[in-house]
Amino acid sequence: MANKISCKEIVMKKVLIFLMAICIGSVVNAQQLYNMSLDEWSKQGRSWNPFPKDASEEQLVWDSANRGMKVLGVNTTMPEYEHVAVPGSGKAAAKIVSRNVTWAFAAGSLFTGHFIRVVNFSGIEMDSGTPFKGRPKSLSGYYHYQPGTINHAKEPYLSKKGETDNGQIEVALYDWPKVLRFVTNDGHYDPESDPHLIGRGVLTLTQATDGYVHFEIPIKYRRDTTPTYVGLNILSSALGEYFTGSSNTVLYIDELQFNY
Repeated sequence: MANKISCKEIVMKKVLIFLMAICIGSVVNAQQLYNMSLDEWSKQGRSWNPFPKDASEEQLVWDSANRGMKVLGVNTTMPEYEHVAVPGSGKAAAKIVSRNVTWAFAAGSLFTGHFIRVVNFSGIEMDSGTPFKGRPKSLSGYYHYQPGTINHAKEPYLSKKGETDNGQIEVALYDWPKVLRFVTNDGHYDPESDPHLIGRGVLTLTQATDGYVHFEIPIKYRRDTTPTYVGLNILSSALGEYFTGSSNTVLYIDELQFNY
């Protein structure tokens, strides 16, 4: 004889299923990226990479333009093991610098995506963003900024020469159908004009700090849409794309986190 299920048991099962759905949704919505602590680094020849050696596809989240300067043995983004925001065994931060290279001024960068190649010694081809489905309220972390005086400038920013350099931390969420590939010297990419933009937040670094300071960047959403990609772009010199900045600027970044 089959056991009868009471109405109370049915209700309890429905409540349990509902709570499980909430928990699963919370896990998706609270998504973080691999290596947001910036502890994992490896070296390929003379180039530092912000991911471990023999990294899996899921671990290839962050990149820089270091491999484009490997012939010169120049790195503008590298690990920092001593000066970190949160001390401890195995801890590291990212040290991002602007400097002179043989042919031009190079601003340091750390971004989600993949560096592909240098184009005509004046730009890079890159894939921007990494797969992501969360809708965080903000991005937080720690930075220590040491801006220099701008000693390299090109049109339309020649008038900036002699001013204090600015850095930038940007987070943006998109519903791109596939990763965005572009060349930096093909024209300035403006996220605000991208029809796939869902939400964005920007922090401009305008002053030197006395050691690490905590930051939190609110994300302003335009649409109630689930993202497919997130783009984080961290620059030691915000106008580096225009070969404008200071060769003495240094930016340390550590312990990034999405807040929900």
